[in-house]
Amino acid sequence: MMRKFISIFFLISFVYGCQTESLPVDSLADRVTEGSSKNRILFQKITNQPDSLKDYFEISSKNGKVLITGNSDLSLSTGLNWYLKYIAGIHLSWNNPSQKLPKVLPLPQKTIRKETLMRDRYYLNYCTYSYSMAFWNWERWEKEIDWMAMHGINMPLSITGMEVVWYNLLKRIGYTTKEINEFISGPAFMAWWQMNNLEGWGGPNPDSWYQQQEALQKKIVTRMRELGIEPVFPGYAGMVPRNIGKKLGYQIADPGKWCGFHRPAFLSTEDEHFDSFATMYYEELEKLYGKAKYYSMDPFHEGGNTEGVDLAKAGTAIMKAMKKANPQAVWVLQAWQSNPQAAMINALESGDLLILDLYSEKNPQWGDPESIWYREKGFGKHDWLYCMLLNFGGNVGLHGRMEQLVNGYYNACKHANGKTLRGIGATPEGIENNPVMFELLYELPWREKQFSLDQWLQEYLKARYGNDLLPEVIEAWRALEHTVYNAPKNYQGEGTVESLLCARPRFHLDRTSTWGYAKLFYSPDSTAKAARLLLSVADQYKGNNNFEYDLVDVVRQSLTDKGNILLKKISQSYDQKDKGNYEKQTQQFLKLILTQDSLLSTRKEFSVSSWLNSARSLGTTEEEKKLYEWNASALITVWGDSIAANQGGLHDYSHREWSGIMKDLYYQRWKVFFEQKQAELEGSPVEQPNFYKMEKNWVEKSKTQTLEK
Repeated sequence: MMRKFISIFFLISFVYGCQTESLPVDSLADRVTEGSSKNRILFQKITNQPDSLKDYFEISSKNGKVLITGNSDLSLSTGLNWYLKYIAGIHLSWNNPSQKLPKVLPLPQKTIRKETLMRDRYYLNYCTYSYSMAFWNWERWEKEIDWMAMHGINMPLSITGMEVVWYNLLKRIGYTTKEINEFISGPAFMAWWQMNNLEGWGGPNPDSWYQQQEALQKKIVTRMRELGIEPVFPGYAGMVPRNIGKKLGYQIADPGKWCGFHRPAFLSTEDEHFDSFATMYYEELEKLYGKAKYYSMDPFHEGGNTEGVDLAKAGTAIMKAMKKANPQAVWVLQAWQSNPQAAMINALESGDLLILDLYSEKNPQWGDPESIWYREKGFGKHDWLYCMLLNFGGNVGLHGRMEQLVNGYYNACKHANGKTLRGIGATPEGIENNPVMFELLYELPWREKQFSLDQWLQEYLKARYGNDLLPEVIEAWRALEHTVYNAPKNYQGEGTVESLLCARPRFHLDRTSTWGYAKLFYSPDSTAKAARLLLSVADQYKGNNNFEYDLVDVVRQSLTDKGNILLKKISQSYDQKDKGNYEKQTQQFLKLILTQDSLLSTRKEFSVSSWLNSARSLGTTEEEKKLYEWNASALITVWGDSIAANQGGLHDYSHREWSGIMKDLYYQRWKVFFEQKQAELEGSPVEQPNFYKMEKNWVEKSKTQTLEK
């Protein structure tokens, strides 16, 4: 009788969630469902699976409750997201990070099981930390880590607070605080300092910055590890301050310049100081944030000078220093342009290196013969990840390569070079855009067989907007799927079709940033059609956060496309000295910028004030607030000094189609330009505008507004 009672007790405890020990996913579920999941969604971790090489989750129901089982905390979190999307009709994304469950809990009609051999799921790019994350606080980071866990991400790049490692290291070898701040960049430019592209720009940082970032990173790393996420820390590959030769007598190489900036010096791996410096770096890193399983290092990024460097010895020495810090560690390396160079990695052991094929959806290096960066043998014996880059500079725009992303992934899996494929990754320069593409990417490992994109998109839309989809919504998204989300592989630019509303004014423009492109590869009628269809049913989706965000984004894109076409007509009118049409069309263009500004002001995600306020909020004094606001303003406009902006080509690289900057900078530039050219047509030429001066004035002028709650 007693045995029967105990069995019944354990059954009741299991069914009603009276677990002796709560799991990290319980707290995550509570956060993302705003407290509505308790005792309604149950989680069970089962680690003794016969096939331990696979990650898996199962979704079922029992006694009116949802039961999610899986082999790890991360698998359980991924299963939760799958349930929310495909059963509850709830899509959590950057614009909608949490949502209450319905009063009547939707239950799966049958058990859903998903499993994958792709055990590595990477996230982030050094640039993301500057273009999107530079001024995040813990509240924002907590939401992002939850998002990571629910998308199965288990190895994100983690560079917050790494400047503190360098601060402590340089103090240890005798640098003053002033000298350290001449080396470490300001908050918005940490990515390029970490990638050995520049020194000091945007600084000097106050002491409070280092204290703040250290505390923040410790929270981030603790939460990640609780959920089964292993952070990827920057390792040591030879970067040192340029003045270390004079300061300490090190023999260093000058790696040249990057976009007008002097790069930090490179300490040769054959130098007697390399091993001791690397050892100190890893010691200081471990003191602050612990050992890592993965370390990210990209020597000679974007044209770093390798003259006189024995690449094979360099690769071996970098690996040796990392393995000394943690013998089980893996070196994570970005495949971008000519890197990684074969000579540097050929001698390294298989399993010790994990290569990110950074731009797999357009210029893959894994072995696609149609790619401009084709490598016949891929990465040889080394493990690699299939990655989507998608966004450059944090630019705003609907963009993706759905078909190529999916087809490329399954082709890579079947290819001979796919035998060392270990997973997938997202490596965008900016996030909080195009959520559909991130959902598609992070589902790939969990879908064993290739699937219909049309069917997938319809299921995504049900998750995004709710199960009752109107035909107008489906038709609108079909138009987008086959245009903006089907960019050709040979499209000239990087990332989205750029908005010429944001460009430095000129006639016959074909881009806004130096490496971008603004010519449409589709008819502007397609985005206009999608906008009209969504607007026609907007009343029926009132209060639906996801729909209202997407509506603004799609209408914004249609106005952008209209502007790009209109500027072409203005250029022709000017060439033909058609003063009547020129005046009418330029007024239409200026009005379009103000209309765009007004539209974007309806969502905080599209407001420059959100970006600037987040920067100012981290300051503890007015002086600090101004420094952080300057960093935030400069990054999205001039980027660097006049040499970097104009000769280095960085101006407007990170342009943003956001309210506030549309009206206060982009509108003003175009207005002055059109007036100057109008005067030329009238035979009264005036002085040509100095756009860099206008941009610099905008950067230096305090402009922060308090957002309405």
